[in-house]
Amino acid sequence: MSQRKPDTTIEVDLDISELEVSSAETKATYEEIKSYVLKKFGLKVSNLYIAQVKRECGIVERINYNLPKTEGNRVPQCPEDKRKAIKDAFIHFQMI
Repeated sequence: MSQRKPDTTIEVDLDISELEVSSAETKATYEEIKSYVLKKFGLKVSNLYIAQVKRECGIVERINYNLPKTEGNRVPQCPEDKRKAIKDAFIHFQMI
């Protein structure tokens, strides 16, 4: 039954300019941000640093379920040069 050819087909023309883009489609992924920062500035940035700068800029993230089991763990803070590079990536990807 799955190998049968359909009896009729329907053709639909869509004008992409009329479609609305969802907010998820306008955001760059962490890998895209890392790649951009590495190419432009020669810096490697971690997901942690990107998340910290996102919070500073007011970009809403989804809930992180991978939380530490103990309280009071030391979390490294993003250095200023990497912070500026990540913000530049956000501007490039029109996230801010």
